Amino acid sequence: MTAHGVIGGQGNRPRGLLLDLAGVVYQGGRLLPGAADAVGRVRDAGLPVRFVTNTSRRCRARLVADLEALGLPVQATEVFTAPLAVRAVLQARRLAPHLLVHPGVLPDFAHLPPAGAPAVVVGDAAEGFTYPALNSAFRKLVDGAPLLAVGRNRYFRGDDGLSLDAGPFVAALEYAAGVEAEVLGKPAPGFFRTAADDLGLDAGEVWMVGDDVEADVLGALDAGLGGAVLVGTGKCRPADRERIEGSAAGYAEDLASAVQEILI
Repeated sequence: MTAHGVIGGQGNRPRGLLLDLAGVVYQGGRLLPGAADAVGRVRDAGLPVRFVTNTSRRCRARLVADLEALGLPVQATEVFTAPLAVRAVLQARRLAPHLLVHPGVLPDFAHLPPAGAPAVVVGDAAEGFTYPALNSAFRKLVDGAPLLAVGRNRYFRGDDGLSLDAGPFVAALEYAAGVEAEVLGKPAPGFFRTAADDLGLDAGEVWMVGDDVEADVLGALDAGLGGAVLVGTGKCRPADRERIEGSAAGYAEDLASAVQEILI
């Protein structure tokens, strides 16, 4: 592993890990080489882990089932998703969601208690980003509804290459309605800190491993996590490595290489 500001250079190795899913653990419909063994090594070392993701095309239950089908059994409590972070805010503020999300994530918004004022919730709706759907959300925003975003990732890598994520559509609604979205998934500091709390650890005791230089790596460092590793799988591009020069982040070719160095 090459490191920009040595991986682990802050001193002790982490006491817990946050692992991104898409582009780190799996790609499309398969586990990435060495990923299952790497997760096993983390567990054997006694480090608690949370799988953190902005993925908003599949609900948590489906993610857990899919990981098990790929050969990586996980507990539902180990999967920490941005849609569930949005749900928690809706409940706490008693907001009625106007959903612009993928059908696959709708179960994560089911059975919300009765709520009051509306809020526009935007995730990666994929083909659901139609003009009528966007315009309906726009009108809610103009009428005063807040804009809650699952994330503002620009793109992701699927089996067929790079594809637009929710971020460009969030930006379009912000521009049209003259509002600013509240981002509740990565890279929001609260997302990382809540995940660390869920591990029973301080943020500085936890490290993040991801393939998105903005949402995963720089976001984790801004949130006060003790370290972050950018992996070269998934959406990572050569220019992304330049962006972590001089930071506390390091680089590894894949999850297996990252775990090898973290556990030294």
